[in-house]
Amino acid sequence: MESETIIDHSEPVRQFSVLLQNRAGALAALVKLLRLSHIEVIGLSMQDSRDATVARLVVSDPSCTEQLFMEKGIPFTTCELIVIAMRESGPGLLQCLDTLMIAETNIDFAYALMPSPEGRSMLAMHVEDYEFAVAVLHQSGFMLMYQEDLSR
Repeated sequence: MESETIIDHSEPVRQFSVLLQNRAGALAALVKLLRLSHIEVIGLSMQDSRDATVARLVVSDPSCTEQLFMEKGIPFTTCELIVIAMRESGPGLLQCLDTLMIAETNIDFAYALMPSPEGRSMLAMHVEDYEFAVAVLHQSGFMLMYQEDLSR
């Protein structure tokens, strides 16, 4: 089937989680470092505490980002995200959430990304079972975005 080919050969969107010191300018310094390597931040989520901040980043070039972080000694982790593109946020979001609920798939966390080049709203989600959620959303007609769609 053609839809299976798309799923099997498309690279999932990778998220980087980086622990930053909780001080003014830490995130700006990280983004500047990425920009110097021509890497754009496409999505960002912050989880702050008194001592440290976890920055979750979706970037335009994950391979270069990984290499840069290793070269600079920046500790990070990665995970795969499902990204859906929607024409409108309200009905599309509810339909997506209902589809995953009916399939009994949990969402661990989610956040919006910068609009796609076509101006569509995009939602990034980390789910308990990536392959299953991709299949369910694809079969339900959602527009899934992959890393090659986000690399600008």
